[in-house]
Amino acid sequence: MRWSLLPTVASLPMLAVPAAAAPKLDPLFGDHAVLQRDLPVVVTGTAAPGETVTIALGDRQAMVRAGADGRFFAPLPAMPAGGPFTLSATAPSGAAQASDLLVGDVFLCSGQSNMELQVQNAQDGWNQAQASADGKLRLMTIAKATALVPRGDFAQPPAWAVAGPDTVRPFSAACYYMVQDLRKRTGVPIGAIASSWGGTQISAWMGDAAQRAAGRGAQADLLRLYVRDPAAAAREAGAAWGDWWRRATGDRPGAEPWQPGAGLDWRPVPKIDVWEHWGVPELADYDGMVWFRQDVTLTAAQARQAAILAIGPVDDMDMTWVNGVAVGSGGNPATPREYRLPPGTLRPGRNVIVVNAHDVYANGGMAGPAEIMKLSFADGTGLPLGTGWRYAIERRTPSNQPRVPWDDIAGAGVIYNAMIAPFGRFGLKGAAWYQGESDTDIPGYDLRLGAMMTDWRRQLGRPGLPFAIVQLANYGYAPTKPGPSGWASLREQQRLAVARDGHAALAIAIDLGDPLDIHPGEKHELGRRLGRAMASLAYGNSAPPSGPEIGSARRLPDGGIELLFTGVTGALHTRGSDRAIGFELCGVAEASCRYANGPAEGARVLLPSDGQPVTRVRYAWADSPTVNLFDEAPLPVGPFEISVP
Repeated sequence: MRWSLLPTVASLPMLAVPAAAAPKLDPLFGDHAVLQRDLPVVVTGTAAPGETVTIALGDRQAMVRAGADGRFFAPLPAMPAGGPFTLSATAPSGAAQASDLLVGDVFLCSGQSNMELQVQNAQDGWNQAQASADGKLRLMTIAKATALVPRGDFAQPPAWAVAGPDTVRPFSAACYYMVQDLRKRTGVPIGAIASSWGGTQISAWMGDAAQRAAGRGAQADLLRLYVRDPAAAAREAGAAWGDWWRRATGDRPGAEPWQPGAGLDWRPVPKIDVWEHWGVPELADYDGMVWFRQDVTLTAAQARQAAILAIGPVDDMDMTWVNGVAVGSGGNPATPREYRLPPGTLRPGRNVIVVNAHDVYANGGMAGPAEIMKLSFADGTGLPLGTGWRYAIERRTPSNQPRVPWDDIAGAGVIYNAMIAPFGRFGLKGAAWYQGESDTDIPGYDLRLGAMMTDWRRQLGRPGLPFAIVQLANYGYAPTKPGPSGWASLREQQRLAVARDGHAALAIAIDLGDPLDIHPGEKHELGRRLGRAMASLAYGNSAPPSGPEIGSARRLPDGGIELLFTGVTGALHTRGSDRAIGFELCGVAEASCRYANGPAEGARVLLPSDGQPVTRVRYAWADSPTVNLFDEAPLPVGPFEISVP
């Protein structure tokens, strides 16, 4: 069979290819790759601009012409599962070849650190890896990268690897155990691609269209401005940060801590290092904000120039001002900060640099080393900034600090641009998503998750692409009385987004966490639950994808509440008690919630009346709740909130 398509045009930007360049296949189509069965395959790569390239895979062929930028896109008809095959790209300038390709099912796994956590760091990971050899399971990990606009290629070319002890150990545990389960279920070759980044907010994984669909159009516009004019975007972001600060603290304009004349309790910085290493008792385990300040005296010749302000890495995030004007901000603790100062930013004589460092976890502050901290002028001269800093501890730490859209881990699509966009229309069977820890207490997660799923499907050309979503595991304080919970609220938003989607399902993890470790080691069972959800979504398995889910709530004549559940295997059972615990009866106000328990019968739970008003029922509503209600799969009932008519 032979297809022909002349010419083709690149849809995403990349570097120009030299005129005499021989054909090159993109890494997704490299040695040991798995290509999605039963879908047309679009083979991509580079060649000399305008050159005709012949692509062959098994008995399928296509002839295409590389675009002006050297990119080619060669469509091949769908193929059934099988292999191994050799893929070749042949042109007058040369040829490229990839061997040992299989056709089967391909899954993308993405999210933050709990998806990134490797098999070797998970519970029983060493033993599991020892028995992992499987010639028909192939793995690929995408390196961390960001980009201000969507890329057509990966910054660091990834590679496929055959599953075995050495390749499984450093791979995503949740992803590996999911595809291992699916290999057993289907018997077909499977490819698993891990594209994750710890500590990231979902906004960084959302493309421009998803940003706008989720009501983040202003952030998307600000990122576009940053591409054209970083200094103007920094000023605009600083103004928004200042508005947030004044609303949250009551500081009046002109009297904020970043102003040159701010009269804080400034003290000498003991050394350039994270503040936990200073030997200052009140900072020994401090998570919060600290202000840093440096005074610099400049000549008129220095002040009239453009400059670059380098302050090194800031842990975790910073907002930086020069003479009271915002010049930059970042949120990746590992990235050294370098901010461009256009002419007019600096002044002859005294200049004041102020950095707000906000630490939310572990170490905090300006980590150095001191040698990289400097002010570099356009004429090639510079001033060192590694000494002379002062600091003041901020006793107020307002919540929901604004993040700039070019922020590595909380920006407006900068990770999507570099780690998802380069997939183009690469064929997938499904996607698994484990993220949300970094979005707790940020409203609207359900909208962001829904918009992200829709946008990824649009890019990949798969409107019904299945998504298996891990609902956050239990972590943190175990409550002794009902109260608000950011983690519980986010779990509910995950549940609602999935319920609205139609092509998504939850993998419940409320019983698999660790109250003392945000990275629970039990990823084997989590992977099996992801596999169960994906088997239902992608393969039509008749078993309920998520286990028991709340279906309805009904007020009984005696004032009690009947909860009916769907997706129950067998019947509901309680563990360690004859009553189902973890329920709350609530009125309208948060303070009205009180614990309730009752018997489980078949697919229902009965909660007796306590004589007080009930407008809603919630279950497992805490960061780290205690639960004991399971079906016979056995799978736990997941957290929820439901209105009572």
